[in-house]
Amino acid sequence: MSRGTNARDEPEPSGSGGSARPPLVRELLLVAGLFLAYKAGRWLATGHAAEARRNGHGVWRLERALRLPDEGAVQSLLLHADGLVQLANTYYAAVHFPATAAFLIWLHLRRPAHYTWARRALAAVTAAALVLHLVFPLAPPRMLAATGLVDTARVYGPSVYGPPQTDQLSNQFAAMPSLHFGWALMVAVGLVVATRSRWRWLWSLHPLLTLLVIVGTANHFWLDALVAAALLGLALAVLRRPRPAAAGTRPEHGRVRARHAPARDEALVGTVR
Repeated sequence: MSRGTNARDEPEPSGSGGSARPPLVRELLLVAGLFLAYKAGRWLATGHAAEARRNGHGVWRLERALRLPDEGAVQSLLLHADGLVQLANTYYAAVHFPATAAFLIWLHLRRPAHYTWARRALAAVTAAALVLHLVFPLAPPRMLAATGLVDTARVYGPSVYGPPQTDQLSNQFAAMPSLHFGWALMVAVGLVVATRSRWRWLWSLHPLLTLLVIVGTANHFWLDALVAAALLGLALAVLRRPRPAAAGTRPEHGRVRARHAPARDEALVGTVR
């Protein structure tokens, strides 16, 4: 009996999150399917260039009516040095997918309950974004002469886009909402929630830098980021967040062991008698 009592009293392994880890193959298929569905929007959006540019001018005028900061103010800071603008272009091109993938992999290995929560939030935001991209095609400010902004990736490099007419890999008329910002914000929120370090709030620098980069490189309007944040906020409001205890910490485990130590002693004493 004492052996069975000990088995029930053993705490969850550290980092398990008190939740079974989702099967890796299934998760890879889900993420791949979501990615392919998003990429399919490239073909569905073909032929909407004129509408996307009209919408772009409308968003630009709306921002001015709302007295939002001019995107040009951020870009002018980047253009002070070629190295700085090239760094911003590199951040835009190279950080988006790898950072999100690393975030999901780490959660899957160390915080399974938080992984499921974060993956659902990212899937919800991406699905909503795909619908908006199809319903409201939007040219980025770098394509609109009225903005006076420079296409920094084309001029200074590196660039992930080709000419809009021949680019078959990406939908360049999908500026709103900005998934660059929406995903970066979810990475920061997820890591702040899933970790306990006093430095965890530094993860908020990732969406902040992403916001400055997407605006400064003229790939997005301010409103693109605001809409992405609103969609993520709705998704997180609907999805149930994992309990704080799900992260699992060693001190907590130590307390569990200490509470059950007397029970073991009593069992041994009873056995002797």
